[in-house]
Amino acid sequence: MSETTTPELAKQRIPAKYWKIAALSGMASYLDSGLIISVSVSLAIWATSFDLSVWMLGSLSAILTVCIAVGSLVGGRLADLFGRRLVYGIDILVYAIGAAMIMLAPNSTVLFIGVIIAGLAAGADLPTSLAVVSDSVPVWARGRLIAFTQVMWTIGIAVTIALSLAVSTMGQLGTRIIVGHLVVAALVTWVLRSRLKIGQETDALEEAGDVDAATTTISISNGTSLRNLLDRRVLIPMLATFAFYVFWGLGANTFGQFGTYFLVTVSGASQTTATFLSFVFIPVGIVTALLFVRISDTKWRDRVFIVAGLLQVLAFAIGAVTGGAALMAMVLFMIVYNLSNSFAGEGNYKVWSQMLLPGDVRGTAQGITYAVARGVFAAAAFVTPALLAFSPTLLLWSLVVLMVLSWLVGLFITRRLIPVAPAVVGLREGLAVDATQS
Repeated sequence: MSETTTPELAKQRIPAKYWKIAALSGMASYLDSGLIISVSVSLAIWATSFDLSVWMLGSLSAILTVCIAVGSLVGGRLADLFGRRLVYGIDILVYAIGAAMIMLAPNSTVLFIGVIIAGLAAGADLPTSLAVVSDSVPVWARGRLIAFTQVMWTIGIAVTIALSLAVSTMGQLGTRIIVGHLVVAALVTWVLRSRLKIGQETDALEEAGDVDAATTTISISNGTSLRNLLDRRVLIPMLATFAFYVFWGLGANTFGQFGTYFLVTVSGASQTTATFLSFVFIPVGIVTALLFVRISDTKWRDRVFIVAGLLQVLAFAIGAVTGGAALMAMVLFMIVYNLSNSFAGEGNYKVWSQMLLPGDVRGTAQGITYAVARGVFAAAAFVTPALLAFSPTLLLWSLVVLMVLSWLVGLFITRRLIPVAPAVVGLREGLAVDATQS
């Protein structure tokens, strides 16, 4: 297995300006997870304040999921067609408008409209912001900076949950504070993004003696045409990263959405215990995500994936053996899963996608994979409570199978696709030229 970069480059300190790009782009992940959690923790209060039926509450959550998926699909395409910098600035402002409508909603109609607008904008910003990072940073730093956006996702969850606990007794005012912090964060991000200079990094790299970013990607002859998606250089990595993400995500999203419910109804935990177990592992997620950032530009990223992927399979198998009925077995499941998740999950999908997909259609291709996967997750969430009621054991063993499939697809990506990725090949060629000239 070839290394992503040489050890020297992987250890090289990344200039602050690139971390700034990664942080402002990572706000897409922060605002996405923050929006999802904000809606989730506010449902009970909105039900009372706006007299929402259980069907309207379910529709609100479903609409948010669908809008994020549609936004990813459309936003990635618009970024490739009209320029990533343009979309990069607009979508975050639209998000702020939608979140403000949710925060100030006087009735359920405005609430639903706000959720639709914010969901679409959040989805549009995800593939666009990742493509901006890939376009704007040197290839030897790309893995670490892309992986950092996943840290922002976890921080978004942690901050929103902590804030919701702090204002849990404040009723409707509390929900306005929770969503209001997203409005402020989006507006600050919009201001900082509007001042950000991107697209001028190639000259800076050349002046610094680094490999020209243009040699680390490929272009397709038809520019941004949708026909490019049928080119094997696009289609194979797009299908592979999609398969990995959807197999892994079905397991991750099932316990992300229904973990507390599962522990209470199947494992016999109290609501307090189940909530505590869910919250206590958030710092673990942040720490492991930061560790993943450290190895994302090295050979260890794909080597650690092999072990972490197997540990995820083991984690779900521990739960499946007992059918989820033994609380201590489920606690062990959560320990093993949370320790391995960051090294064989969405962070890998993000890094691999940016390394494998051609620059011309990177936003479009990843927007499609992200959108379709989110659609699959939404459909799975619809039937999960019924499957859980029918047989928790069947649900858990199904997730074991999905984790095995995600690991196998990940092996294909790391063994077959990454060694011949444009970024890896371009870097090797650039280093070879430098060595010859010196």
